[in-house]
Order: sequence, then C-alpha cells, then structure tokens
Amino acid sequence: MIKKLIHKLINSEDKKTVVKNFFSLSVLQGLNLLLPLFTYPYLVRVLNEEEYGLILLAAVVIYYFQIFTEYSFNMTATKEISLNADNEQKLHEIFNDVFSTKIFLLVVSFIAFCLMLYLVPFFNENWLVYMLTFGNVVGLALFPVWFFQGIQKMKYITYINFFSKIVFTGAIFLFVKQPEDYWLAPLFTACGYILAGIISLIYVRKLFKIPFKRQPFKKIKKQIILGRYLFLSELKISLFTNTNTLLLGFISGKVTVGYFVSAEKLARAIGNICVPLSLALFPHISKNILKDKEGTYKDIVKISKVGTLLFLAILIPTFIFADWIIDIIYGDKMQNSVLIFRILLFIPISTFIDNMFGKQILLTLGKDNLYFKVISAAVVLNIMLNLFLTFKYDYKGTAVALLLTHIFINIGMYWYARREINKKITG
Repeated sequence: MIKKLIHKLINSEDKKTVVKNFFSLSVLQGLNLLLPLFTYPYLVRVLNEEEYGLILLAAVVIYYFQIFTEYSFNMTATKEISLNADNEQKLHEIFNDVFSTKIFLLVVSFIAFCLMLYLVPFFNENWLVYMLTFGNVVGLALFPVWFFQGIQKMKYITYINFFSKIVFTGAIFLFVKQPEDYWLAPLFTACGYILAGIISLIYVRKLFKIPFKRQPFKKIKKQIILGRYLFLSELKISLFTNTNTLLLGFISGKVTVGYFVSAEKLARAIGNICVPLSLALFPHISKNILKDKEGTYKDIVKISKVGTLLFLAILIPTFIFADWIIDIIYGDKMQNSVLIFRILLFIPISTFIDNMFGKQILLTLGKDNLYFKVISAAVVLNIMLNLFLTFKYDYKGTAVALLLTHIFINIGMYWYARREINKKITG
C-alpha cells in the first residue's frame, strides 16, 4: 500500500531519483543505527559506569550547540535548494548564504561553549571530554547535508559517511581497552564527523563547481530570520529531550544518565527506521502539496496509518522481550534500563506521526508558527511534568514525562495539520 501511495506522490520522471535516494538514505540510516549498537555495548563493558555516563552526558550537552549551529537548515535550506535545483546561480547563492551562516553560528557556539566550561564547575572538572565532544559540532557544521538532500544526490552523503564512520568506529575498538582510555571514544567520534565534513566540501567544490564565498552579515541575518520559527521549534524539542537528561544528571548523577540514555538511544534507533522515507519524500511533498493539498494530505494520512501498524508489529514483540534485548545488547550492567526502554517504545511511532503531520504538512505549507506553537506548549508541559516526576521517581519519572510530552505533540500536530488543509480546501 505504501508503494502505491508513494507512486501517487511522485511522478514517473522522478521515481528513479527517489528510489536511489531512498536506497542511499537507508544504507546511511542503517549505518547510523548499527554502529552505536556496537560501540555503546562495547563501551559499557570496557568502561566504568561513571565514565560511560560521562560520555553520554557530554553528548547531551553538546547537542544544544549542534542544534544552534545546524539551525534547522536540513529542513529550510533543503526546501530552498530543491525549489531552485535548476537555477545554477541561485543554487550557488543559497549554498554560500547558508554555509556562511553556519560558520558564523559555529563561532558563536564555540565562544559560548568555552565560557560554559570556564564558569560552571559541573562541566570544567571534565573539560577534556566536553571539548573533544564539541568536535562533533564542528564536523556537522562543515557537512552540507541540506545541499545534497536538496539536489537529491544522497549517494555522496552515503559514501562519505560510510568511509569516515567505519574508520573511526574501528579506532574505538582498537584503542579503547580500559577505563583510562575513555577520552579516546569522543576523540575518534569527533574525528569521524570532521573528516566527513572536509571530504563533503571537497565534493561540493570539485563536482558541483560551487565557489566558496564569505557572505556579508546582512545575508547571514536574513537566513537567521528566515529559519527562526523552525529553529526555535527544534530548540524547544531539545529542551524536552536533552534537558530531561541534563536535569537527571544534575539530580541523580552520571550513572543514572547511562541507564536512561542507553534505553532512549535504543528506542529512538527503532524510530529512525522511517527517516530515509521521510527525507526522500520531503522535496517532492514540498512541491506537490502546493498543487494538490487535499490529495497529498489524504495520501500522507494513509501512509501514517500503514506506518503506525508496521511499527506496532515491531514494537509489540520488542516490548515483550525488552529484558532479553537489553541484556544481549548492553549486558548485566544496564538491567535498570529495561523499564525505561519499555516506557519509551512509544517514541518511534510518535516521531513518525510528528514527521508526517508536523514537518511534511505544516512546514511545507509554511505554517512554521503553528509548529512552533505546539512545541512551545509541549516544552511548558514537559518542564511541569519533570519538576514533579524526575524529582519524585528519578529516571523512571523522566521517561514518563518524555512519553506524555510526545503524546501531546502528536495531538497538536495532527489537529493543526487537519485544520490548515480544511481551510485551504474550503477557502
């Protein structure tokens, strides 16, 4: 059924491109899913719970700077690139505008990051791990994923990421042999991101003949204003995902962070199964929904229903055998993650529904403000839930707060998406 619906969304001329992009994204997503499932269990067994929790906590903290530097360009810039893919001059202009903005945001991020390390004792006592983990932000800032997605040349991303991630993931297994080597894990991870970013820029310069030009601040300011709603929405999402973990770290320490993040990463890994399809369809939905809003909306609803049923087919047995799964992947040290894993197994479906109704419909219709409104309300709800549940029930309360917040987001996205489509039809 999904195959037929996708055929309706995409004309025959573009089918080959979408199939190629879907395949490339599936390989890349498979790599992103599998490598952590090898490295995290390995690190759990080699490191002490304290060092393992520290590495996960550092990744949570650095993610704030990643969100700021990415500034949601993977959505806004991808859309602009896809709409101007046949205009070479405009393509060059968009690339340099966005890339200059990302470098500007990277510099601002690094200054703020250094101040945080210097001023906050909680962070400066482990400054080396945080500094090495910040290398992820540098690599992601250099990597123009949004450009490759927009021109629908996803195979380049796959080649680059496959090479760099395999090399440096292998380095973790080769060199991290005892608890004292814990700092090498974030070092090698950051090197993988940075190498991928450098190679991608070489591809852009050599294959697509795009000259790199530093843009004036007025153009940077324009890009910042253009993407502000979606960026603030993404930032607010991180406030009820990452802040939950950060709060848990402050309250209960790094060990409980290890329990929570291990379960959350596994649950989200299942949810990422749908990412290749969503990314491959996004440029086409951006065009088609402007031509046939009602038809495109109905197709997305059908895809959402079928996708939810497929997820349930995976998640129900996963819920039943959760203790066995955690034991196989992480070992005895992470048995406290079993209950968290079961609670968070709703997240894959939630992420899928949010993508379909929030990103694929509201954002493509230009209703960034409504998307932002839902996320804003969710942040307030999440903070209220966490103030009570995390303090009272520790990491179990954190998981329940995250689950309830995701349910609220799904209801809000669906309600606004349906309302906007009805307005377009009747209006």
